[in-house]
Amino acid sequence: MKENSSIPNTGHSLVNNHSKITFATLLVALGIIYGDIGTSPLYTFKAIIGKREISELLVLGGVSCVFWTLVLQTTIKYVWLTLKADNQGEGGIFSLYSLVRRYGKKLVIPTMIGAAALLADGMITPAVSVTSAIEGLEKINGLKHIPVVPVVIAVVSLVFFLQRFGSHKMGKAFGPVMMIWFSVLLAIGLFQVVQSPSVIRALNPYYAYELLTHYPQGFWLLGAVFLCTTGAEALYSDLGHCGKDNIRITWAFVKLCLIVNYLGQASWLLNHGGLHLNGRNPFFEMMPEWFLIPGIVIATLAAIVASQALISGSFTLINEAINLNFWQRVGVKQPSDTKGQIYIPSVNNLLWIGCVLVILYFQDSSHMEAAYGLAITLAMITTTVLLSYFLLFKLKWNKLLVLLFLAVFLLIELSFFVANVVKFQEGGYITVIAGGIFFFVMYVSYFARKINSSYTKFEDLGKYAHTIAELSNDESIPKFTTHLIYLTKADRRDQIEARIIRSIFDKKPKRADVYWFFHINRTNNPYTLNYEVSELVDDKVIKIVLNIGFRIQPKTELYFEKVIDDLIANKELNLHLRNNGSTKYNPSIDFKFIVLQAYLSVDNEFAIKESITLKSYFFLKQFAQKDEQAFGLDRNDVLIEHIPLVYQPVKAFDLKRKITDRS
Repeated sequence: MKENSSIPNTGHSLVNNHSKITFATLLVALGIIYGDIGTSPLYTFKAIIGKREISELLVLGGVSCVFWTLVLQTTIKYVWLTLKADNQGEGGIFSLYSLVRRYGKKLVIPTMIGAAALLADGMITPAVSVTSAIEGLEKINGLKHIPVVPVVIAVVSLVFFLQRFGSHKMGKAFGPVMMIWFSVLLAIGLFQVVQSPSVIRALNPYYAYELLTHYPQGFWLLGAVFLCTTGAEALYSDLGHCGKDNIRITWAFVKLCLIVNYLGQASWLLNHGGLHLNGRNPFFEMMPEWFLIPGIVIATLAAIVASQALISGSFTLINEAINLNFWQRVGVKQPSDTKGQIYIPSVNNLLWIGCVLVILYFQDSSHMEAAYGLAITLAMITTTVLLSYFLLFKLKWNKLLVLLFLAVFLLIELSFFVANVVKFQEGGYITVIAGGIFFFVMYVSYFARKINSSYTKFEDLGKYAHTIAELSNDESIPKFTTHLIYLTKADRRDQIEARIIRSIFDKKPKRADVYWFFHINRTNNPYTLNYEVSELVDDKVIKIVLNIGFRIQPKTELYFEKVIDDLIANKELNLHLRNNGSTKYNPSIDFKFIVLQAYLSVDNEFAIKESITLKSYFFLKQFAQKDEQAFGLDRNDVLIEHIPLVYQPVKAFDLKRKITDRS
């Protein structure tokens, strides 16, 4: 018999409905997804001007490039097109990958590159955002020589420390903070534009063309221009928190505030900037002196929101990576009942250490800008590649339209990438190294499991049906447990791993009344949670397939108890007629999970690539979460068995006995 049934999700609601559009939902969208792109005016124009002589071509061309980057990259690609890739209300690179992975086996590498780049971005965004905000203190009389680095480290460390308590309480303030922030951007920008309205002509793409073609080394300025759209990925990654309609509506307001502020900075530069910036930041320079302290406080709060968004996004990214076999299993906690609210201590510590090192190494935001952008361009390129598959196979776009989409956006993003490559020696290597480490972990985790699966031998359960039944009824063998449960990778109902069969029969056979085999099937739907039941041997061998979404943390022991309760209540499989090991002294069901923990046997000979991959995998596994914790099993109900993995046995050897003459 076979049954499909749902299991209540003990972590959070499975329904993610963002169809409503209210002032509250719009405010939530402002607070969650616009922190990174919203704080870009703090450093983008400063990076464009740098140490160059201020000129009309540089200023107007810079604004024009920023405007058309926001139009093409953020509005058209992300807000209009990428948000269409809605995976049951969820977004992000792994959600997109889950939608299209069946259409291309090689998509796994671009996905890893994009995810690794986003994690590297999560290390530098808090550093550059908070540093740019705190540096505004140097404009205040008496604080010109304030040590910025210790203050920035203190603020950033506080943000990372508070992650363990969950961001839901702070999150309530994010919306109002960002609403105030964007209002400030609009107001101070508009004040400057009103004084010099002719600056609006910079929106003409002619000025961008002139800058890129006629300004000395104008093309390379794209590396600085790109800073204005580095937060665009967050619009898609946080789709599940806000909903596409709320994002699209709020983006109209956010985009207006950003463009007006950039125009205001351009106006100030042309009218008050002089010949060189000399380390000044046009964003703070155009603020009225009386508003400096409130402005810096608001900017710092906005930078904290940006940091929080990137950190939370990194937690979600790693959680999805674990469930899709892209990452070693690590401890995942839920600090609150809020949907999607998770905390991963190891990732939090890793990002905090990386962020502090970035601050100590670069010291100021100008140097950090050199490292910023290189990694995220790779993330955007990979999103473009994955999105083209979605447009072609899911939305059924014409191939010519998809090719046009690829040609336009790969040209734009490859241009940004090439322009950012020159930053490599100036500090870009920091994010490349960080991203490379993340990519290595993903590559090893994914492909080592693939190698392991390719060498895993499966057996036909039917061959062992009689023997299992005989063992179960053999009272000369001490009873091991009433219900014996194995986690299996076999997705076919009639198969099981050979090593599980050996575990049952080898050395001391494990006699049980019922043998259960659980297969966890990760679905493309992020919040699926149901099960299927197959009886393989009457009243003796039962196969359970747990269908679990890639965003759900498995709680296998709770699920098993739920399945047993359901089957007994429905009087199925004759379980209601069986003594489940409960007694008058202990009403609990008697069961035991067996976890087969593999280690790499010395009896292997590998090719170099396989050797490096597998040895790296088992090295990383030492620092990973134990299987019983990862699958939600209580230690009291688990027996760990260590088994050697022999992939490529050592070739036959000739070992001869030496005969010693004792005479």
